[in-house]
Amino acid sequence: MNQLSDRINNLSTSATLAMAAKARELRTEGKDIIGLSLGEPDFNTPDFIKEAAIQAINDDYNSYTPVDGYEELKQAIITKFKRDNNLTYTLPQIVVSTGAKQSLANVAAAMINPGDEVILPCPYWVSYNDIVKLSEGVPVEVKTSIDTDFKMTAAQLEAAITPKTKMIWFSSPCNPSGSVYSKTELRALADVLQNHPNIYVVSDEIYEHINFVGGHASMAQFEDMYDRTITVNGVSKAFAMTGWRIGFIGAPSWIARACNKMQGQITSGANCIAQRAVITAMEANPSKVQYMVDEFKNRRDLVLNLLNDIDGFKTNTPEGAFYVFPDISSFFGKTFRGKTITNASDFSLYLLEEALVATVTGDAFGNPDCIRISYAASQEQLIEAIKRIKDSLN
Repeated sequence: MNQLSDRINNLSTSATLAMAAKARELRTEGKDIIGLSLGEPDFNTPDFIKEAAIQAINDDYNSYTPVDGYEELKQAIITKFKRDNNLTYTLPQIVVSTGAKQSLANVAAAMINPGDEVILPCPYWVSYNDIVKLSEGVPVEVKTSIDTDFKMTAAQLEAAITPKTKMIWFSSPCNPSGSVYSKTELRALADVLQNHPNIYVVSDEIYEHINFVGGHASMAQFEDMYDRTITVNGVSKAFAMTGWRIGFIGAPSWIARACNKMQGQITSGANCIAQRAVITAMEANPSKVQYMVDEFKNRRDLVLNLLNDIDGFKTNTPEGAFYVFPDISSFFGKTFRGKTITNASDFSLYLLEEALVATVTGDAFGNPDCIRISYAASQEQLIEAIKRIKDSLN
């Protein structure tokens, strides 16, 4: 008899983590799997950040931290917001969490009531949908396509709003599509929201520095949206610090207080050593990690060139992050060894079993016609992986 809660029984397993686990399982069986499924930079954390962590250990940082983060770290985050985004926050508006994922969960728990609708432009990051559901909210998916670079228009936003709409969640640069909203595009969405003053925006900017067009734009930069925007960020992607687990928000102080209250009952403050290291990361000029961004851009161009050589793949040119999100629906209905590919999940599984390449189905991101390919891997691995994909499809 199943004694688990309805809450956990109705919760999906993270598709990105599930695919990574499946790839690990096949590796233990001796299969040579190339993993292009995880959103994790393949660079090492920069030495200047590691040295700050070692210094913190030697300085005997080992006690519980303030729930919302060390004041010195919050001050460094405030400096970063001003320098990189021209956003002015104060100490009570910043909450440091155990990764940006916890920041998102805090916001959902603090703001969403049962039945509140949350607009999610598709494709969206894999966990948005279930984080909203966990808080008994209702995800409202707004479909976009590769032809519009997977970006929601002002008209689509207006059409999706109902009296129950409470929030909009989106990422820019976007995981999984790599799409980047320009200042003009964000302004058009903000103009729609001027007629709906009770709707709040979660702007997930974790990939802000991995941007190939320059000039990252934040929703909170608009004076008429500042008090309605929760800006989420962290160090996992730009600084190759996924395992350090530090994320943060800048938000109206009443929302930050609520997130602090929630976190105080769930995890308390984030890791002390990681926080001390992140002070150094926040104080650093983003140019110190430009070498990673340059390499990601080279890989993007490489991957697009190789994929465009495969009949049936439809690609656009992502402007940020480290993913391509090709439309592979032309393969639906095709059969191999008695198995028919009916959707992106079948296609992704086919690539894993036949090409020994791990990708992620677009179903997990709200777009069943696409797959996500991460190019956070060496150029040699990418060349070999896409050769295998091409051979298996031929």
